[in-house]
Amino acid sequence: MSSVKKIVLAYSGGLDTSIIIPWLKENYDDPEIIAVAGNVGQADELEDLEEKALKTGASKLIVADLVDEMVDDVIIPSMKAGAKYETYLLGTAFARPVIAKSLCEIALAEGADAICHGCTGKGNDQVRFELTIKHFAPGMKIIAPWREWDIKSRDEEIDFAEAHHVPLKITRETNYSKDKNLWHLSHEGLDLEDPANEPNYDKPGFLEMGVSPTQAPDVPTYVTLTFDKGVPVAINGEQKKASDIIADLNVYGGQNGIGIIDIVENRLVGMKDRGVYETPGGTILYKAHELLEMICVDKDTLHEKEKLAVDFADLVYNGKWYSPLREALSAFVDKTQEYVTGTVRVKLYKGNIIPAGMTSPYSLYSENLATFDESDYNQKDAEGFINLWGLPTKVQALRAQGKLQ
Repeated sequence: MSSVKKIVLAYSGGLDTSIIIPWLKENYDDPEIIAVAGNVGQADELEDLEEKALKTGASKLIVADLVDEMVDDVIIPSMKAGAKYETYLLGTAFARPVIAKSLCEIALAEGADAICHGCTGKGNDQVRFELTIKHFAPGMKIIAPWREWDIKSRDEEIDFAEAHHVPLKITRETNYSKDKNLWHLSHEGLDLEDPANEPNYDKPGFLEMGVSPTQAPDVPTYVTLTFDKGVPVAINGEQKKASDIIADLNVYGGQNGIGIIDIVENRLVGMKDRGVYETPGGTILYKAHELLEMICVDKDTLHEKEKLAVDFADLVYNGKWYSPLREALSAFVDKTQEYVTGTVRVKLYKGNIIPAGMTSPYSLYSENLATFDESDYNQKDAEGFINLWGLPTKVQALRAQGKLQ
């Protein structure tokens, strides 16, 4: 441990990383600690972060602006793929690759001996961080205090913080484990650890990105999104970059109780874990994109894409963003998005996203073919098609009856 003179720490200012600085000082022979906060859109969580980091022993705080990189390089490609992990829209998993990449860049530039993170030994994030570090800095030492120290619980973490005069924004009663970025907010721990307990969505302070559907307005909100080759380029007719569109959608979605899910998911390490996720803007964006694909992508491609979306989501969830397979799947997805250009209108109402119309210059939908009125479609053609399509079924039945000649 004495050989480690300089450590780059993934720093959020939350409970875990707040106590890690003094713990590293005590257990690694007083190394220099450079705290690195990745700005992925967590807003007010970055306030007073530098003062706190320096007071607890860091030599400096570096804030890396990663919002657009996360959105453009990870979120939008995943959204185009339709990637969902067991209905979870991958909010935490989206941020980890770009944060860990930034940690590597800073550690190499600063001549650090190690990179440290505050992920627990039970969770998925330790894998996401460390696989990215192995990709960008394969020779770098990784320090994971949760796999080393004697602290066993979040209560004991608070005890350590109090003993070392580390300021905290939480109490033992509000000690949910949370992760926030532009895309989402997760809630775990406390009463949520028992799946029998209903989340108290209406309790002040529980939901942070919006309101519960029961508190949403009685009047719906209409939102229009425009896409170019699967990428969102405008909201309500105003052209904006993708991160700003997501920010706007968070407001609309939050006000209308959109994107709140309560799931028990299968973690990478093998256990089941219960969490409540808020993803207001992302849920709208995914739905609008799916609606546009319905009219722009052919049946075979759409069905194959839906199957591969599960594999894509698994790669993201399991920390393999920087992998040959993910890159190959993204290349496939980009080809499927060649004609996913157009506009989608949705109605937001008390937690629901209701389709309100979609148009595209590349639509495969033909009203002339689908209409119940007179059209150019020759219904007699169906007879020959069904005879050929059903021929194997007919032959099998004749064999079973002993009538096959």
